[in-house]
Amino acid sequence: QVQLVESGGGLVQPGGSLRLSCAASGIIFSTYVMGWYRQAPGKQRELVAAITSGGSTNYADSVKGRFTISRDNAKNTVYLQMNNLKPEDTAVYYCNARFSISNTLRAWGQGTQVTVSS
Repeated sequence: QVQLVESGGGLVQPGGSLRLSCAASGIIFSTYVMGWYRQAPGKQRELVAAITSGGSTNYADSVKGRFTISRDNAKNTVYLQMNNLKPEDTAVYYCNARFSISNTLRAWGQGTQVTVSS
């Protein structure tokens, strides 16, 4: 059974940092593109960052230079390091997994809340 479990969210002041983790099970992790998405109330879910099995990364313009996505295949985990957080970053953050060959969506995590507020 495929499972993605996010952790690391919480309440942080503007300018602060958080590190999100997504632990995967039930897939051959190294063969999947992993992504972080977020959804704020009343808004559509949007791509934040993605990383391929080969380590190539992609970021939304709004987070470029502040967020870093990485993966540890030995731990079946993808991370999102978030620095210089802004109130606009407030959202539920989700990870997902897509098979590298077909780009077929395999799973979504349940999400972790990130709130940036003074």
